Amino acid sequence: MQQLEYLQNYWWLLVAVLGAALVFLLFVQGGQTMLLERMSDLRRSMMVNALGRKWELTFTTLVVFGGAFFASFPLFYSTSFGGAYWLWMLILFSFILQAVSYEFRSKSGNIFGTGTYDLFLFINGSVGCILLGVAVGMMFFGAQFEVTRTNLLDGASPVISRWASTHGLEAIADWRCLVLGVAVLFLARTQASLYFLSAIGGDRQFADSQRRSVLVNGAVFVVFFLLFLFLLLTADGVSADGVMKWTPNKYLWNFIDLWPVAILFLLGVVAVLWGVLGTALFARFKGGIWYSGIGTVMVVIALFCVAGYNSTAYYPSLIDVSSSLTIRNSSSSLFTLTVMSWVSVITPVVIAYIAYVWRKMDAGRITPREMEESSHKY
Repeated sequence: MQQLEYLQNYWWLLVAVLGAALVFLLFVQGGQTMLLERMSDLRRSMMVNALGRKWELTFTTLVVFGGAFFASFPLFYSTSFGGAYWLWMLILFSFILQAVSYEFRSKSGNIFGTGTYDLFLFINGSVGCILLGVAVGMMFFGAQFEVTRTNLLDGASPVISRWASTHGLEAIADWRCLVLGVAVLFLARTQASLYFLSAIGGDRQFADSQRRSVLVNGAVFVVFFLLFLFLLLTADGVSADGVMKWTPNKYLWNFIDLWPVAILFLLGVVAVLWGVLGTALFARFKGGIWYSGIGTVMVVIALFCVAGYNSTAYYPSLIDVSSSLTIRNSSSSLFTLTVMSWVSVITPVVIAYIAYVWRKMDAGRITPREMEESSHKY
């Protein structure tokens, strides 16, 4: 039993790391929301090609994140992905638009024109970020589902989880989840400008405009993030210590009880703020994407920790509190988690490979001259 709990904690941490990496890589989506702004075709081409080097990393991380959740906590997967399917279908459809756009945007014989695919990229960037934030928001503010395990014995309808009739669309109408979604969007836009500054060179006016964008989008992000933090710390959560019950200020108490997580969270916030302010105030400061990116990873990991650890239901049910999901009642078996843990040993190798590929792709900064001479462009 103790070994199973250890593995459940371990896999929740791995899921948190993957989720944090995904939020960081959403700078690709943030950059896509800027493509419809007024600018020259050359600048737009540089931006698209800078993002084109990284979009597959975001898509792959999203798939791996979903796969890790499915393998380690299958009841969450079946409940959320199988119940709130309208929300997840909208998210996945927006990512399909992204893949199609990068594939065909600059192909010869493109009858739709690049503007159509830029619109698709904008939809993926805006809708994808907001709805992913909404989906994560349900992990704190609850969702409308109930779980009845005995339904497995019902031959006519062996469905464990039942969802509200709107199947996830109701979460979009929850303003608390939308606050997190908007915060994710403007964080992605902020980090997109930070990435452009590090990946695109040879255009001083463009660099100046991106520094202004960092300041504006960063300010909007801070406002919505502080509002989300206030809502989180004052929200009720479900305690899973014996009997499921709603507990006032549960996440505030989690930060207090899990004080190392609170320190990680604060350090992450400071790193993000320094990445934004350092870039906006100092023209020679080019490393903002790494301060902000590492800080984002730290903050998201901390949020996952307060959502799932300390006897907390990471997916509260607004219909039936006893149906709320925890890392204890929704995980795979001891055998499955053990086998997967051996497989997870290769994770550092995968991370090292991603870092190597990232470094090779960004060995040279994109310049106007490269866009004029290159035969391979997105």
